[in-house]
Amino acid sequence: MALLTDSAAVVTGGASGIGRGIAIEYAEQGADVVVADVREDPKEEGAPTHELIGEVTDREATFVDCDVTVVDDLEAAVAAADEFGGIDVMVNNAGIWRPENFFEVTEADYRQMMDINMKGVYFGSQVAARRMVDGDGGSIINMSSIDGMFGHWMRPTYSASKAGVLQFSRSLAHGLGDDGVRVNAILPGAIETRIGPERPEAPSAEEQAAAEQQREAMLEEIPQGRMGQPEDVAGPAVFLASDLAEYVTGTGLVVDGGWTCWR
Repeated sequence: MALLTDSAAVVTGGASGIGRGIAIEYAEQGADVVVADVREDPKEEGAPTHELIGEVTDREATFVDCDVTVVDDLEAAVAAADEFGGIDVMVNNAGIWRPENFFEVTEADYRQMMDINMKGVYFGSQVAARRMVDGDGGSIINMSSIDGMFGHWMRPTYSASKAGVLQFSRSLAHGLGDDGVRVNAILPGAIETRIGPERPEAPSAEEQAAAEQQREAMLEEIPQGRMGQPEDVAGPAVFLASDLAEYVTGTGLVVDGGWTCWR
């Protein structure tokens, strides 16, 4: 039995990666979906997410050009859910990641990371919550990261932004519970997506060897012995959006194959 029948969901960053996986799984679970992103075509091969949903499910989907650093764009994305009966689920998934040298991070670097990863979540939640409070409630799901729990020297700005997402989500859950709005965060571990910097079309043999060595070292730290896939995050996102999680709010759900269980 579908868990999200007749729901309407907005997924930022829904064109690619984790957002694409969540949007497709939501549709398969009975939801109509607004795919909000700065690009329509996925970074992976295949049809745009909203078109694929129409091909493989009986649900409706639409694409909205949305830069999450622009509040008017977020307003437009949430308003697009009115076509499906009004927003029930908001997934603030859009984000960026890159390795950094702390001593070389510029104000522009910092601002871009925080604007997308934190500001986008903040105001995406605000826009959605206003409609949910005035309506029948709903579920807000914000994408954090295990780096928001522990931090990482090679990505300090990213870690700070994701820690902010986690605490922000808890703060909203504390204040919106009486209004029927649940707010939770998901903290993925190593998920195979193309969220990072653009990769060279033809990496050198040395670059390939270094990447493989890094991958093998990472896998040794993950008890399940594999990298996660977008579908591994989509399942928990369905749970948090559904009535099965009716009494779940203010939590950070770790999805990392056990990577952090021994830290």
